[in-house]
Amino acid sequence: MGEKELDFIHEAFASNYIAPVGPQIEAFEQEFAETVGAKYAVAVSSGTAALHLLLRYAGVGSGDLVFCSTFTFVGSANPILYQGGRPIFIDSDYSSWNMDPALLVSALDRHAAQKCLPKAVILVHLYGQPADIDPIQVACNKHGVFLIEDAAEALGAEYKGKSPGTFGLAGFFSFNGNKIITTSGGGMIVSDDETLIKKVKFWATQAKDNASYYQHSEMGYNYRMSNVLAAIGRGQLRVLSDRVQKKREIFERYYEKLSSLPGISFMPEPGFAHSTRWLTCLTVDPIKAGVDRDTVLNELEKNNIEARPTWKPMHMQPLFRRYGGHRTVAERLFANGICLPSGTNMNEEDIKRVVKVIYSCWGT
Repeated sequence: MGEKELDFIHEAFASNYIAPVGPQIEAFEQEFAETVGAKYAVAVSSGTAALHLLLRYAGVGSGDLVFCSTFTFVGSANPILYQGGRPIFIDSDYSSWNMDPALLVSALDRHAAQKCLPKAVILVHLYGQPADIDPIQVACNKHGVFLIEDAAEALGAEYKGKSPGTFGLAGFFSFNGNKIITTSGGGMIVSDDETLIKKVKFWATQAKDNASYYQHSEMGYNYRMSNVLAAIGRGQLRVLSDRVQKKREIFERYYEKLSSLPGISFMPEPGFAHSTRWLTCLTVDPIKAGVDRDTVLNELEKNNIEARPTWKPMHMQPLFRRYGGHRTVAERLFANGICLPSGTNMNEEDIKRVVKVIYSCWGT
């Protein structure tokens, strides 16, 4: 947190707008839309809530198919179950670690031939890295399938000069405590479709009809962001570019020091993408390295350094086991992947300490 966040919080307190209404929310939505290049935005309580609203807008109901990236956090898939849908998980490619466009195109064509197209495709932009959006968007448009972009981890990134989250009919972002900017908790829906924005905002505010008394003709949710959290978000937006620069500098320092080690490969950055490097991620090939991923994680833990495996793919989760199948690339990225400490408050000595422990695993 910085000084500007506190200034906006004082404004919220002075206005006495604390609950989920008020000028800070309206300003945050407008400023956020301008930041990512969207026409409209709606601030909600979480990224998961945002996706839930968008799946409902897409008409997902009991038994409906939804295609989703498998290599992601569970929040990208849980709302499919909220709506009674059936997820089909699409594997990653090695060039971006995101949804493989060729597999998505093939799956859509195959399901179109069988007359069982999904209601939506959830395209995740992983670890601050945009997916290859163009071929996926073309395929969704061809078949009339709602493209939802999960840009929860990718605020500040660019795909061919534009923000991920602004290509499909709608996208969403997260402001959870671990994201590149945070409101402590919260999310944002963006779209150029005014009808969509009005509808999800209506549902997120308990679907209260336009009447002088409390009347409800549709089911709604308590999904709006509070005015105080929006005030924090406004302050955080002002340091977004600094955060991206810092994240990329941290990645570069790790890359300089570790990329020469046998068996280490960093998450690539394709030519179409400008990643935020929200997390610096790498894989350890146990054959080439002589050590495996877990050996490195355990050694870091012994030295009180928190690192984590990459996401366990959704198709491997007990929750989604009944949807089955193998997704080879995602499974390998999970088996060998590590997310290194990447907080923007890290200094050079912190990075050297992490690097020293990793080097010790190679006996150097």
